[in-house]
Amino acid sequence: MKVYDGEDKILGRLATEVAQELLSGEDVRVVNAEKIFLTGDKIKILEDYKKKRERGKVRKGPYYPRRPERIFKRTVRGMLPYQQPRGRKAFKRLRAYIGVPKEFQGDEFLGEDVKTTETSRGLSLGEISKYLGAKF
Repeated sequence: MKVYDGEDKILGRLATEVAQELLSGEDVRVVNAEKIFLTGDKIKILEDYKKKRERGKVRKGPYYPRRPERIFKRTVRGMLPYQQPRGRKAFKRLRAYIGVPKEFQGDEFLGEDVKTTETSRGLSLGEISKYLGAKF
């Protein structure tokens, strides 16, 4: 089992590394999902996520999550062949957490080679989630 720390990591880069690990058969855990970062124009990022959230119908979907760990999982799901059995099995091996659970406190985390960001331009998943109305 591999444990990644999402603090100040760029969403797409961390998600691709996690997706590759899942497809190779590893169990992956991601902690501090609310601190994963998206770079770019803050207003455009918030508009894009609001459009994703409002798309579709209440009864039919598509359903887009509000919570930061679920947004991360949805991003990884888009990088897997989710419609095939291999992709579904891989996706079930992923767990994401807000903060660091007791079982992982004091552990060493992977993902130091994943590019980090200066937090001057962009938003964290926690900020996006609060904008969408999540309570965590």
